[in-house]
Amino acid sequence: MKPEKIKIALIQFGCEDEPENNLHKGIEKISEASGKGAKIILLQELFTTRYFCREIDKKYFKWAEPIPGQVTDKLCQTAEKNNVVIMAPFFEREAAGLYYNSSVVIDSDGSICGIYRKMHIPDDPGFYEKYYFTPGDTGYKVFETAYGRIGTLICWDQWFPEAARITAMKGADLLVYPTAIGTLPGESDEEKNLFLDAWITVQRSHAIVNGCYVAGINRVGDEGGTRFWGHSFVAGPFGEILAEAGENEQILISELDFSMIETQRQIWPFFRDRRVDSYQHLLKRWLK
Repeated sequence: MKPEKIKIALIQFGCEDEPENNLHKGIEKISEASGKGAKIILLQELFTTRYFCREIDKKYFKWAEPIPGQVTDKLCQTAEKNNVVIMAPFFEREAAGLYYNSSVVIDSDGSICGIYRKMHIPDDPGFYEKYYFTPGDTGYKVFETAYGRIGTLICWDQWFPEAARITAMKGADLLVYPTAIGTLPGESDEEKNLFLDAWITVQRSHAIVNGCYVAGINRVGDEGGTRFWGHSFVAGPFGEILAEAGENEQILISELDFSMIETQRQIWPFFRDRRVDSYQHLLKRWLK
């Protein structure tokens, strides 16, 4: 039987140019988080690399890794050694010319539960992801692990309530959003605060309307003028902030009580009251 109460760790850190060094750093921090009692350990978007999507340059395709491969081999060993569940997002290569922004979930015995490939791909100044990533083909995923059911979504997915709803409907106890978001060159502190507030608010709303836990993990540091501002956080099923990091490297620990999900859904029975017969228009891009 899975424990109802479990500690999770959100690891936010700054990345350098050499992927091998970032992988090593991530593994060190996983072991440190395990030493603090965490059983589910979550890493930031594209954790083995700098956020290369700030620019368009084919040289970055060399950073893509297969699954299974060198990255997952080392993470599987780390998960088994520390008896922890790891969610690790990185640049995946499936074949020549076919690349994804993916998350792999590894169970506490070192086995790969599966992968999720980012469904919503942005294409904006400083976030040229459509050049690098094929839209995800896995659908929305929930992974049954030793310590809970984890719904894996990635960054831009967080702005789409449909993605959160479907993942929660598949049984997720915890929705996870690894992220790379920050202030672009020329943006003011006022703009940063507006974006930060929106980023936290939309994810808290997913926790509230789905009655589950949500974790958002961001990176930190300056990369080519983009300032990633961290603030990784955990929200409870009522949307309450349980833990929030600052803007420096940090291992954020939070304890989750999965028994609270049923209690919260009894108080606010959104799933009971959904009018599924009236949502057919959601299959259209726009209504005229």
